[in-house]
Amino acid sequence: MENYRHIFNLPDLKFSQFCERKFSLNKGIYNTIDNWFYTKGITNILDRRELMVQFMIFCCSSETKVKFGPGGLTKKLEIFWDYQTDTLQVH
Repeated sequence: MENYRHIFNLPDLKFSQFCERKFSLNKGIYNTIDNWFYTKGITNILDRRELMVQFMIFCCSSETKVKFGPGGLTKKLEIFWDYQTDTLQVH
């Protein structure tokens, strides 16, 4: 995660463009993921951005372009959240 640290401090537009280039993440999905983590209590923007990148790495580990079907994004976020809270005690 160290090689991404400088990315977390970018202005919102540049960070979302990074996510689009690196993970093929459109702005709508980006906003949904950001809001999901915010509602889970991750109010610090730097912490949320780090989690967003971790989530995308988690989702993209075996796929070149992530596709979320109906309800798929929420399901993957829940799986990731459970994994994170069990292993890293996020929250």
